[in-house]
Amino acid sequence: MHTEEALHVNGATTKAFVTVWVSLLIMTGIEIFLAYEQLPTLIFLTALIGLSVIKAALIIAYFMHLKFERLSLFLTLFPMLVFCIIMMLINFMPDSSRLMQMRPQ
Repeated sequence: MHTEEALHVNGATTKAFVTVWVSLLIMTGIEIFLAYEQLPTLIFLTALIGLSVIKAALIIAYFMHLKFERLSLFLTLFPMLVFCIIMMLINFMPDSSRLMQMRPQ
């Protein structure tokens, strides 16, 4: 089987990678645009976190090739992702709530 045929079977085509890359660029542009807008803090942070989670999922799925791996590898890594998110929330939530109160109106 040729390399091109093997890549097509797995779904890892150049078109898919370019589409993901363009999507990541667009989401980054939206994040930069939101940084210059004067939005309420809750909406701003929710939009940034949501876009960041989507971008991270795309990067993990396509560029780290987890989309094409077996389910057992994904199920091994997913609990660690949840653990890391919980640890980040435990460490950063007190600081972020304090900083929200210090932000000028």
